[in-house]
Amino acid sequence: MFNKSDLRSVNIYFQDESRFGLMTHIGRCLTSRGVKPIVKYKHCFENTYLYGAFSPINGDAFVYEIPGISSDIFYEYIKALSLHNPDELKIVVIDNAGFHSLKDYDIPENIVLLRIPPYSPELNPSEKMWAYIKQSYKNKLFESLKDIQEWLANFISKNIKDSIVKSITHHNLYVDNFNAQFNS
Repeated sequence: MFNKSDLRSVNIYFQDESRFGLMTHIGRCLTSRGVKPIVKYKHCFENTYLYGAFSPINGDAFVYEIPGISSDIFYEYIKALSLHNPDELKIVVIDNAGFHSLKDYDIPENIVLLRIPPYSPELNPSEKMWAYIKQSYKNKLFESLKDIQEWLANFISKNIKDSIVKSITHHNLYVDNFNAQFNS
């Protein structure tokens, strides 16, 4: 394993993925009292996925748009994450999705995967990041997957900043324990 003194830096990331598709995501909206909201709706089953890793420690985020989910795709994402700040040891907290099983793959040396207990999405702050993105995604009508991909890329580049990630994913339990271990 790694020796703490040999590392340039250590960070913890909470990783998850979320589906974004052509089917309109209906949500609440403001209207005048007594006026029923009207939202254009599309019923289509074409999707793309965002894979994201978010740090409550420094607000760092690593997000990829990938059109699918599988162990091979997840492994490629983990390899790309390892190249993001390559001198940093990344403790990546993941859920128990079947495609997160990478026992037949060589995990990069600067990645340590840590699983949360089964059926515990509330322990993964990345779920809050998806809620933040989907709040702006709701009630929008997209004509094609390319339109969704462009919207996601634009939204992420403009809105996923360190300060936002820290404010959404911050939890004293994680931050205090991390600081006690690595910043003492």
